[in-house]
Amino acid sequence: MTEGSVDGVPVRLLKPTTYMNRSGAALASLRADPAFSPATDLLILVDDFQIPCGTFRLRAEGSSGGHNGLRSIESALQSQAYARLRIGVGPLPDGVSDWSEYVLAPFTPEQRDQVEALMPELIDAVEKWLRQ
Repeated sequence: MTEGSVDGVPVRLLKPTTYMNRSGAALASLRADPAFSPATDLLILVDDFQIPCGTFRLRAEGSSGGHNGLRSIESALQSQAYARLRIGVGPLPDGVSDWSEYVLAPFTPEQRDQVEALMPELIDAVEKWLRQ
């Protein structure tokens, strides 16, 4: 965890040290803070193989959509009311049936270029979310 501010807005950045499907455990320190409200104070960034590489989707709330990390977070919060920024790493290539092997593999050069080109938009989306 690290803390700082963006445009005067206090920010805590947490990187889970658990497996992705146990990401909710990383929220224990936040849940212990009575001033913490997931609906307004939490933005989760995740990769998603169901979204095309080079694109993203930002939503204020919603279901896990089958994403095990989001499912763990929903379980820990007992709520779907938290923002999530889903960063596309899909689709699964033809013939790949083991999605876990796919998402743990290094990016191809083309995927790396797509994600790097998306970075300014991702940064802008996070900054806008912080200001709101």
